Amino acid sequence: MLKDKVAVVTGAARGIGREISILMARYGARVVVNDYGGTESGTGATREPADEVVREIGAAGGTAVANHESVASMEGGRRIVQTALDAFGRIDIVVNNAGILRDRMIFNMSEEEWDAVINTHLKGTFAVTRAAAPHMREQKWGRVINMTSTSGLVGNVGQANYAAAKLGIVGFTKVVALDMARYNVTANCISPFAWTRMIGTIPTETESQRARVEKIKKLSPAHIAPVAAYLASEDAKEVTGQVFGVRGKELMLFGHMRPIMRVHHDEGWTPERLAEMFPGTLRHHLVPLETSGQYFNYDPLV
Repeated sequence: MLKDKVAVVTGAARGIGREISILMARYGARVVVNDYGGTESGTGATREPADEVVREIGAAGGTAVANHESVASMEGGRRIVQTALDAFGRIDIVVNNAGILRDRMIFNMSEEEWDAVINTHLKGTFAVTRAAAPHMREQKWGRVINMTSTSGLVGNVGQANYAAAKLGIVGFTKVVALDMARYNVTANCISPFAWTRMIGTIPTETESQRARVEKIKKLSPAHIAPVAAYLASEDAKEVTGQVFGVRGKELMLFGHMRPIMRVHHDEGWTPERLAEMFPGTLRHHLVPLETSGQYFNYDPLV
């Protein structure tokens, strides 16, 4: 399905990115395995993890090269895409998967913790996509696959930076889908449910937290890769601007933000009129706030 296509996968040395890289190579893509080899919090760097994935792909008969740049700068994004151009002469697929965590309650979160997460996830997604987009536009073919999260779609305690970045990626993806539609380029999001190094940082102090982690541990990152490979293929040419959830062997299509109720007043609204109207109308349609990971508290279909 991906024969002769060239894919860049960021954050590709471990977890979801590794599985996507290996599967895309198995389906015929030539892959740039990007990872600067940092910890889940973004500190440190080592080339070995990305190089190991390249060797694994080669041993299986695939073609891959490593790139060790950080996605968190425009120059890094440019160099990542240039690696694909230098090695394979083109760029067809971008999978923006790189990410870090710096969890902190909002009243304790530092500017550095905010910036580090926003720069890696949101700016990183922009930087690599921006570098690849002119080439996709010129060749009139391309696929952009971005990673969002239920932390952004639903919310999660202590992840204001991560949630802001991940919901920002959804908005970014929708605009890329609109901007690039005339050039046969699609853009979609995946919201993965899978056990990875980053998920491994979830607190396990309470019984409910431990139970949640045990459920997520059953969800392999390998389940995410087939959806990414499909979205990267010609078969998905009419699929764009969408958000898919993948949880084990279950695939979800997320809804889009749309008005669920409208209330009109001929004379306009005042605070007093809103206070009088609200309890009997809009109040009944409020979306409950998910707390303590309740979104995950049901048996995974694995």
